[in-house]
Amino acid sequence: MIARKFHKRSLIAFIHDFIAVIAAWWLAYLFRFNFEIPADFQASLKENLFWIAPTQTAMFYSFGLYRGIWRYASLPDLKRILLTVALGAVIVPFVIFMLQLPVLVPRAVIFLAPLLLLLIMGGSRILYRSWKERRFYSLKNAEGKPVIVLGTGSTAISLVKDLDLCPDWRVVGLLGDSPKRLGARLHGVRVLGTISELPTWVEKLSVEHVIIAMPSASQNERRRALEMCADIGIKALTIPSYADLVSGKMTVSQIRDVELDDLLGRAPVVLDTEGLHDLLTGKTILITGAGGSIGSELCRQIMAFSPRQLVLFELNELALYTIQEEFLIKFPAIPMAFLIGDVKDRIRLLQVFDKYQPTVVFHAAAYKHVPLMENENAWQAILNNVMGTYELAKVAIEHGVEKFVLISTDKAVNPTNVMGASKRLAEMVCQALQQSVLHAENRHIASSKTRFVIVRFGNVLGSTGSVIPKFREQIAKGGPITVTHPEISRYFMSIQEAAQLVLEAGSMGGMKGGGEIFVLDMGEPVRIVDLARDMIGLSGLSEDDIKIIFTGLRPGEKLHEELTTESESTLPTEHEKLRITLSHQENEQWLTSLIDWVAERPMVNDEDVRLTLSKWVPEYSEKRVGDQNLAEQAITSGIP
Repeated sequence: MIARKFHKRSLIAFIHDFIAVIAAWWLAYLFRFNFEIPADFQASLKENLFWIAPTQTAMFYSFGLYRGIWRYASLPDLKRILLTVALGAVIVPFVIFMLQLPVLVPRAVIFLAPLLLLLIMGGSRILYRSWKERRFYSLKNAEGKPVIVLGTGSTAISLVKDLDLCPDWRVVGLLGDSPKRLGARLHGVRVLGTISELPTWVEKLSVEHVIIAMPSASQNERRRALEMCADIGIKALTIPSYADLVSGKMTVSQIRDVELDDLLGRAPVVLDTEGLHDLLTGKTILITGAGGSIGSELCRQIMAFSPRQLVLFELNELALYTIQEEFLIKFPAIPMAFLIGDVKDRIRLLQVFDKYQPTVVFHAAAYKHVPLMENENAWQAILNNVMGTYELAKVAIEHGVEKFVLISTDKAVNPTNVMGASKRLAEMVCQALQQSVLHAENRHIASSKTRFVIVRFGNVLGSTGSVIPKFREQIAKGGPITVTHPEISRYFMSIQEAAQLVLEAGSMGGMKGGGEIFVLDMGEPVRIVDLARDMIGLSGLSEDDIKIIFTGLRPGEKLHEELTTESESTLPTEHEKLRITLSHQENEQWLTSLIDWVAERPMVNDEDVRLTLSKWVPEYSEKRVGDQNLAEQAITSGIP
């Protein structure tokens, strides 16, 4: 009956171990009697094996020895064998002596048989794995591409082990910057020298590929390695990100092409998981703009904290459908609602909040494209980004939402464009509403405890409408890449890092009354022209193949973004990548006047919007950093 449930390989292993028990006892008797077993002991051996062999193999089965594959036999498998054989070594003499069975068993056999059985079972598995791998390696070594691994840490060693089983690659050496490991052998592969010696070893060993296995290395170290590979004309690959390795989503053997995130990335974000569990676990969470880049990533990361329900609110039908298809497969155990709606539509918002009663709201829905909002669509930016935030926040307060997290932008700091000014107004709306809530609480005339949290950050790599997808498309078409100005720079971070820090700010915010503006540590700003160069290099091309041309700054575009204004100061938080901005907060009277202005002017032209915005946002300036002279200079200048 048992054998019928076995896989073919498991049945063979079961039969092998059954025979191993018989062989171990037989050899034990042979050794005890100098290979001449007396007749009476031969009879007792046969009688014992009738019950000992089935008993011990049944124990092997119950301890799970037949779930693994011999080719991958490892230390845990040997531990299970040792434990089972040891248990058998106790049970067999117990049965013989305690039940006083009428059989002759020498004491030496009692001790010898388990040792021989352990040797046969463990040794045969190790020998089989060695034979299979030696045979596999002989084929692999003939076909695998020679590759050098950069890095000598634990990740690099794990990669070498994994690639030993891959027929596509043959690791011929390691390069690292640790003096202690020079000349050492790590998993059979020699540390040849330092990373700076890469050109020498590439030529000596005729290598065409390099794998960068340094997930915790700095941006400058990764860039140096990549530039070295580009200079000598070899293909650079890398391993998954540190976050993916830690989360278990990917393994080191899943090597891939180097991407922009690898060059611009920073140390992994350390999250306060206890605080996030308090914020998210068992709660109903509503995310607006859930089909967008940031909104969808927030949803993915929230799933890890087991919310009671996730409500995905989105105006774009295709975006919501796409995210629905993904999430129903990836997260079948989490209740979800996929809702079409506009944040400006109060009736729809009331319907959603009445039904789902969210505890936490992440407001990621917004119009974000600067040039598009600057011309022909300025008033729509105000309606969506300001009035939409106001309507959503008001409904949240009315329904007792605990946390309302607004996703803002660095373009809201000293804005020179309508989009940035509208996002600054959205920040001010949330702060004014927070003052209103606190005032009502102090007078004991309202039960709402809503706390507003505002999070500012810069550009997100690969997000919808960002420069990265545009550059990829231009490279795919053979160029040229268009950059507005040689000196224009922006702050960048990965979508994953941005979402993590938004969640972290959400858990920390509201402790001191709410309305705080959290500024994310965006690292150093990156020149867009350098970004273009990196993308050309990552595509395996050069600037001779793909030209870079300058087109002049677009309407509302600044040369450099900022994270705080001159009048704002910041305070540190418990998280090293988050700071709180101290800024002037408007009151209820200001808010009433603003909403009246928006409500009374349903149709205005772009120029009227820009003229009036400076009255509401004092730091807003229509002055274009990129005037015509600067634009002409940008177009005619060479790459610095």
